[in-house]
Amino acid sequence: MRILVVEDFKSLQESIAQVLREQGYAVDTAGDGRLALWHLQGGGIDVVILDLMLPGMSGWEVLKAMARMKSRPAVLVLTARDTVEDRVKGLDAGADDYLTKPFALEELLARVRVLTRRRYNVAGPRLHVGPLTIDANARRVFRGSAEIELSAREYAILEYLALRRGHIVSREDIRQHVYCDGAALESNVIDVYVGMLRKKIGDNTDLLQTRRGQGYILAPGQ
Repeated sequence: MRILVVEDFKSLQESIAQVLREQGYAVDTAGDGRLALWHLQGGGIDVVILDLMLPGMSGWEVLKAMARMKSRPAVLVLTARDTVEDRVKGLDAGADDYLTKPFALEELLARVRVLTRRRYNVAGPRLHVGPLTIDANARRVFRGSAEIELSAREYAILEYLALRRGHIVSREDIRQHVYCDGAALESNVIDVYVGMLRKKIGDNTDLLQTRRGQGYILAPGQ
């Protein structure tokens, strides 16, 4: 999953980005509203962590601009303004959740996980696809009772395919949601990762299918 952190206080921005990357997320950062909108226009972002008090273009203005987008990511607002009136204003402006400063990074991670599940209409933290169980909280994958060891990138691709289970997902879609903006990729890198995933999940039932010229689909074998 890809997260955009919009925070002008550099040390806080870097702390949030680091802990998210340690959890396996692809992370882009912005220190002002205009740069945030530039990232958003590229697509592929699942959750925006948005400070409201930004230089130049405020977080309120970013929310207003996002409201005009055809498809927008979930938004977690970060702010030191903690009155009920401020929280209501933020939610009414289009935020999906609200976290006041100072906050615990563990709580921020939990809220990001909830927003990601909500964005893809997933009820709980465990995803079940055929014989696979994907624990999104622990970032662990099981086939039956046996755990499958995956790299961070392999897990990220599998989780995204599982969230989109039953739908064809293009290589470009995977690139946008799993890699940071501007990441330079070899032309076949996603194919290579999918190939390694197939071997690791023991796929002999067409669980992870390739649709020529379209992309991939994760679904129980027919």
